[in-house]
Amino acid sequence: MQSNPRISLRQATENDNNAVYSFKKAAFTHYVKKQYGHWDEAEQRKYHTERFASNNIKIITVEQSAVGFVSVVSEFGCMKVHQLIIHPEHQGQGIGEQCMALIKHQASRKELPVRLQVMKVNPRAMKFYLRIGFVLVGETETHYQMEFKS
Repeated sequence: MQSNPRISLRQATENDNNAVYSFKKAAFTHYVKKQYGHWDEAEQRKYHTERFASNNIKIITVEQSAVGFVSVVSEFGCMKVHQLIIHPEHQGQGIGEQCMALIKHQASRKELPVRLQVMKVNPRAMKFYLRIGFVLVGETETHYQMEFKS
């Protein structure tokens, strides 16, 4: 593992729409295919377009280069992480851990837990969240629900 690069977050704009989709596609095609048997480009693009405007998406940058994105909203007495996606070329460098540290710190200041869900077919993500202090609090047929309380 390389030393942790310094990250920054900036609010996504409409100009980031295609980049956000490409990060998701690069990082999740394998898991979507494993979970649902296929990646339907039209369906995935439609779903992305619907969610892009409504989610609070921040672009993750390292040395001014976009490497992924995170979507976090405050809802129902918690901070909910909808997505944390790092392009596969930049995974394993501590970027996701730094993003989650920022989110956990923000939630702690508001005295809120952080909640998220992980696809059951993504054991790497599950291992990551357990390692940084999340606990399993529930599950659906396809996802594990996890929570972090400071």
